[in-house]
Amino acid sequence: MNPPAPKNPRKVIGSSAGQRGSHRPPGLAAPVAELAGVGPRIAEKLARLSIETVGDLLWHLPSRYEDRGTEQPLSSQAVGESALFKVRITEVRPLFRGKARLVCQAVGEGPTGPMPITLWFFGRFGPTPQAGRECLLFGELQQGPHGLELAQPELVTPSQIGQIRPVYPATEGVAQPKLRQLVAAALEIAVRELTDPLPSAIRERHDWPVLMKALQRIHLPKRRDGVPARHEPAFQRLIVEELATHILALRQRRAVTRQVAAPAIPPQDHLFDQLIDHLGFTPTGAQRRVIGEIKADLAQALPMLRLVQGDVGSGKTLVAAAAALDVIDAGYQVALMAPTALLAEQHARNFEQWFEPLGLAVLLLSGQQTAAERRAGLARLADGRAQIVVGTHALFQESVAFHQLGLVIVDEQHRFGVHQRLALTDKGASPEGGARRPHQLIMTATPIPRTLAMTQFADLDVSVIDELPPGRTPVTTVVVRADRRGEVIERIARVCAEGRQAYWVCPLIEEGQIEAQAAETTFAMLGEELPHLSIGMVHGRMNAAEKQREMARFKAGDYHLLVATTVIEVGVDVPNASLMIIENAERMGLAQLHQLRGRVGRGATASHCVLLFDEPLSDRARARLGLMRETEDGFRLAEADLEQRGPGEVLGTRQAGIAKLKIADLQEDQGHLDDAGRLADELLERFPDAVGPLIARWVGAAGQYGQV
Repeated sequence: MNPPAPKNPRKVIGSSAGQRGSHRPPGLAAPVAELAGVGPRIAEKLARLSIETVGDLLWHLPSRYEDRGTEQPLSSQAVGESALFKVRITEVRPLFRGKARLVCQAVGEGPTGPMPITLWFFGRFGPTPQAGRECLLFGELQQGPHGLELAQPELVTPSQIGQIRPVYPATEGVAQPKLRQLVAAALEIAVRELTDPLPSAIRERHDWPVLMKALQRIHLPKRRDGVPARHEPAFQRLIVEELATHILALRQRRAVTRQVAAPAIPPQDHLFDQLIDHLGFTPTGAQRRVIGEIKADLAQALPMLRLVQGDVGSGKTLVAAAAALDVIDAGYQVALMAPTALLAEQHARNFEQWFEPLGLAVLLLSGQQTAAERRAGLARLADGRAQIVVGTHALFQESVAFHQLGLVIVDEQHRFGVHQRLALTDKGASPEGGARRPHQLIMTATPIPRTLAMTQFADLDVSVIDELPPGRTPVTTVVVRADRRGEVIERIARVCAEGRQAYWVCPLIEEGQIEAQAAETTFAMLGEELPHLSIGMVHGRMNAAEKQREMARFKAGDYHLLVATTVIEVGVDVPNASLMIIENAERMGLAQLHQLRGRVGRGATASHCVLLFDEPLSDRARARLGLMRETEDGFRLAEADLEQRGPGEVLGTRQAGIAKLKIADLQEDQGHLDDAGRLADELLERFPDAVGPLIARWVGAAGQYGQV
């Protein structure tokens, strides 16, 4: 009589398939739910860890290891350490029958004799501890209200003594034993299926193991080899390979982009010379150098992909204007995309003042426009009457059509993802009606650390405006406790009495759960303390028209003082403002503080920035504020910001385009970037056939960088 067929014949683990029957085990590309012991609920929880396929388990690397080599005596000095302890169970008592939770009283050997200990078991914990039995337990020793405790220790069998166990990043409902079991199953499958795309010549030169041995060393370490470390070959191979692959993916994305023609824009100077005459100032040497680099790109029949970095107030907008004028003079249109409506409106006003005297039409596409105004604007854009359009991400909506788009300018690139800026460039067309990709110019006032530039923007050429225009004055920064707010208010009164203006920036609009000074509360307080001053307020809940009106009144001098949220962080330009107060500065990152500070010092008057903070102040926050006081170098601050907060916060959310690295850490592993760059070069030059498989393995054929 044949045994009944299993309900799901494919749900097997590794080589055990041969014992269960002839059913083929799942491959590395199969959904993780096809492994035995993984139902829909577990699969959903694993997806939180970015584990969706069997192969994903291979790249879910341990965050640390547990060394079960030596038994430790119970001692209060060992509190906080994870170790192997031998105890004798004296009492077992269930707490909640339905949830099978136990508390056990036990006694173990201490330095001076027997020591009592309490054991807590939650959920499923394997074999039930029995009173009178001796057990080996592995766990973190803790000091509880009634003595030493072990919470959820693992029962260790004699055969497990001396093992090095990986500890994986986990999620609720998926315990370490389950993760170890699933990873081991994936490794069994990988032995039969995994290929190594890295050429042997490269592995041998670096003394790197083959891929399978590297993964086995990391996931299943042997006692004789010790605890795996990131500096040894198994880890180094994966770290450098992953960084190199992300660089390759961006370079290949660039190569794909440049397979399409772009309009060749001949350099000209007469419109820009007219603009300079109208403005009455001379560009800096750095601005002219970067303009020259852009003109050289535009002259090619290949899409320009250039990132312009410039610190606050370095004059990036003038550089963008020079590029736009060349493109418009050649008969093409320009689109400028800004991250916020407030910044888009300011760009539109600047370009109107600069371009309309030259006979050029500037269009603003705003969410505050009526349907009729928007239709009229879209019509002007579609038939070419509007030579330059300014807006937010709404510019790449399907309803927006261009007559002949030749240049896309993206301001504050780090707030947009690769897919977003490519969506706008896909709207390009040539005067002859052929499919062409417009040139692309990216601007950022947030200096990008070299670590991020190599791994996030390897598809772009980079220009740096490293010189400030004449007339910009250094900003003196001071750090002041919040209880000295009265002195700061007196300072505002003096500054405004001298005919200058001030900002007061708060993190919130109104009182909330975070202990931060709210803009509305501050507005009311300052109105009482400074009744002789005219005070305005700007925050993110205002519509665009309200914000624009209030900012215009501040710039015109109608307000002495502007209370604002961080909505003014980017692009606001009021040369008469010489004092910036930032409330709860300890809660902000260095890049944001630097951007806010950049709102002052834009004229010839000596300017100051006051960073107000509340006690207690953490060591990290104290160091951050101290660095703000020491330097105005945006690149130095950007590097420190990366070290303190990590790339996710520095560049924004992962949806904003930051690379999803599986193994490498952009902070810890930045010393390997040069190695990764050289590896990428070598693969492209000597082993181009390996590039595709590597990108497919680490990034995905249609992953975060688009179809590569």
